[in-house]
Amino acid sequence: DRGGGTDCGFLELLGWVVVMMMQGGRIARRGLSRLAAAVETAAVAPPRMADFNHVPLPYDGPSAAEIARKRAEFLSPSLFHFYSKPLNIVEGKMQYLFDERGRRYLDAFAGIATVCCGHCHPDVVGAIAAQAGRLQHSTVLYLNHAIADFAEALASKMPGDLKVVFFTNSGTEANELAIMMARLYTGSHDIISLRNSYHGNAAGTMGATAQKNWKFSVVQSGVHHAVNPDPYRGAFGSDAEKYARDVQEIIEFGTTGQVAGFISEAIQGVGGIVELSPGYLPLAYEAVRSAGGLCIADEVQAGFARVGSHFWGFETHGVVPDIVTMAKGIGNGIPLGAVVTTPEIAQVLTRRCYFNTFGGNPLCTAGGLAVLRVLEKEGLQANAHAVGSYLKDRLRALQDKHEIIGDVRGTGFMLGVELVTDRQLKTPAKDEICRAMEHMKEMGVLVGKGGFYGNVFRITPPLCFTKEDADFFVAVMDSALSKL
Repeated sequence: DRGGGTDCGFLELLGWVVVMMMQGGRIARRGLSRLAAAVETAAVAPPRMADFNHVPLPYDGPSAAEIARKRAEFLSPSLFHFYSKPLNIVEGKMQYLFDERGRRYLDAFAGIATVCCGHCHPDVVGAIAAQAGRLQHSTVLYLNHAIADFAEALASKMPGDLKVVFFTNSGTEANELAIMMARLYTGSHDIISLRNSYHGNAAGTMGATAQKNWKFSVVQSGVHHAVNPDPYRGAFGSDAEKYARDVQEIIEFGTTGQVAGFISEAIQGVGGIVELSPGYLPLAYEAVRSAGGLCIADEVQAGFARVGSHFWGFETHGVVPDIVTMAKGIGNGIPLGAVVTTPEIAQVLTRRCYFNTFGGNPLCTAGGLAVLRVLEKEGLQANAHAVGSYLKDRLRALQDKHEIIGDVRGTGFMLGVELVTDRQLKTPAKDEICRAMEHMKEMGVLVGKGGFYGNVFRITPPLCFTKEDADFFVAVMDSALSKL
């Protein structure tokens, strides 16, 4: 079975039982009892992956070992990978990935919350191929309908006066641009972000990022990190007013009283799928705007229908930002990002020449427009809401069974399961999660991990994930945690 593998443990155990009985049957009653229990456990069939009508192409490329050798020699030593034996993924189709041997895996990570429509979705692939056959690249100094059509479609998804689009190549670039625009527009330099946040790894975004794991010792000026409104690990539990008071105190005691802006995710992705305390963002936005600042919503991971109930994560908090940044799901895997803001704020970039060679490339924007159309045509937001809610309920039931699960959180297809060795002390189960991921991989499920301590399952599948996939995922996680 390419989906889940086979288990010979039951046959081996049954043979051992027969041998022991043939040796005279001198087995104590207690031993027989244990043996019966073991046989019963072994006889339970392993979780079975849903049927899927796709046969991967034969793979005749280099082996995983050869790729790993080249990677070690020619690529950055900073690169890391999951699993003791790194996977060589050679093909993807919708919510599934295939390795070099043709084995199928359920993808519950989606390339870090990036593949939203599904791997190699035919509509997206078709749009990219058609554009590639006609025009792969031109400068924005010439007219091209692909960039204009996509910008118009993207603006139609935004609330209020958010309708001017700047295209970039990544989320880091988008956040860099947004921070610069806030500073230019306000004339202030101070930016407020949240502790435990991740906004990128360039100069400005590394300053806004607030985890030592992702920060190098380079100049990072003008950023203040507010106490994280984390209902599970936060200093004030779910008390939004106390967290918002910290933002106000940063303004009063850490700045001139005027700030450039405030940047936050609606759900912290790299930080471990951390939901912000209900009611926090409206209070924080009010404090920042009273100090002359702009509010930036980082939708790089939560955007594009992933939260299910809404198209954008910030909408779940009832706020309208001044600037919205996005990437990942915007292109289903294409290197594409964007900043959307108001016509007034957008004018700041006319003070000098702002240019991005590949931002708005016709190949990428044609693909991006296809992604928007697929999301609407296939009702993937509604699917993320329905199946994501079902999956979260099943994960919470799993929490009742396994003491190691400290918290289940998130919404839609942006879910987190935090593992702890002690629920009262919330001691991070860092080694245990790695072992569990190995077990899950062997049973055919790929999932991410993150959080400051690296002890949180990041469950961010393609939005075409089905209820049957959710059942298989939970069964595999249940089995993996039982083996710890």
